[in-house]
Amino acid sequence: MLSLGMEGTAEHIYIAPHGGDPMQELASVEALEGRGLQGDRYANQTGYWSGVDECEVTLIESEILGCIAEDAGLAVAAGEHRRNLVTRGIRLAQLLGKRFRIGTAVLEYDRPRPPCPHIQTLTQEGMTRALFGQRGGIGARIVKSGRIQLHDTIMVLAD
Repeated sequence: MLSLGMEGTAEHIYIAPHGGDPMQELASVEALEGRGLQGDRYANQTGYWSGVDECEVTLIESEILGCIAEDAGLAVAAGEHRRNLVTRGIRLAQLLGKRFRIGTAVLEYDRPRPPCPHIQTLTQEGMTRALFGQRGGIGARIVKSGRIQLHDTIMVLAD
């Protein structure tokens, strides 16, 4: 597979073993094809939305988190966004219909991931509104297992 030239980096990696657990920041994680990130609530089938509205991996742009701090006055603390990967330098909406590599794992855009009201019960008032729309990030499927590490390049692939 060839790169299409759109690149970014994985700035932070988070998992939560069970729905409602605080997010834990990791230096690396194994992405499991068709399941999710090793140790994460959705790979473990213990997430708040398990069996209802699951997503193997969720991503959010660090640039958007900065905008939320400016616009909404919310400092989104580590992991409060409840997303697995925080990216830098790539517009996630541009991944629509594409596969991309992070580390040795290959993922595929699944759908936008707007926040649910449940996020406010775990974080702070105003978080659902702050992450609404394009600010909520995206969900992705893992199509090839592999390791994702901090600062790995996110590379869009051509078939």
